Amino acid sequence: MSSPELPSPDQLLALIRSRRSIRRYRPEPVPEKVMGELLQAATYAPSAHNRQPWRFVVITSEALKHRLAAAMGARLRTDLQADGVSPERIAQDTVRSYQRISTAPGLIVVCLTLTEMDSYPDTRRQHHEWTMAVQSVAMAGQNLLLAAHAHGLGGCWLCAPLFCPDIVRETLALPTDWQPQGLITLGYPAESKTKERAPLESRVLWLKE
Repeated sequence: MSSPELPSPDQLLALIRSRRSIRRYRPEPVPEKVMGELLQAATYAPSAHNRQPWRFVVITSEALKHRLAAAMGARLRTDLQADGVSPERIAQDTVRSYQRISTAPGLIVVCLTLTEMDSYPDTRRQHHEWTMAVQSVAMAGQNLLLAAHAHGLGGCWLCAPLFCPDIVRETLALPTDWQPQGLITLGYPAESKTKERAPLESRVLWLKE
């Protein structure tokens, strides 16, 4: 069997460097076939022990998108009120959150499960095992975002489910072991973005001796 043709380094780096977090989309839906290809790409990420602890919830139902956006927005409002944030700022933040979730043509809730990960009797090692699962799921999310970009789609990873995992789990009737980690919005871009990165030397420590 012949090896698959690989993109050149320049092609791959161009894809990585041109990906941006897109939050405004055109209304047309993401084809189900394309969505399946994105999810398949996600599953080729590296994972701890190769246990593949990622789980994905694909939401295209308009009613469910609005229900999830409203439930998460209500929790956000409660949290901001407890922080003493001004009513004007609360209204602004909750409206923005609702719009980002409810207007995206596609949503993917990225979850993890520890059911197939190793189990330890002590808290220290068990916490590290959980962190390994988190890292595995995050890498799957990056695969998905890059695959979306390659298909001409825009996407954005929202961390909001971390602040209300119980709300997400209840609204979507998820299995009890599925821990929401992120919410990826997807669609064909209605905006373009450029973003600079900090100089590489400010983020790297070279140890040559």
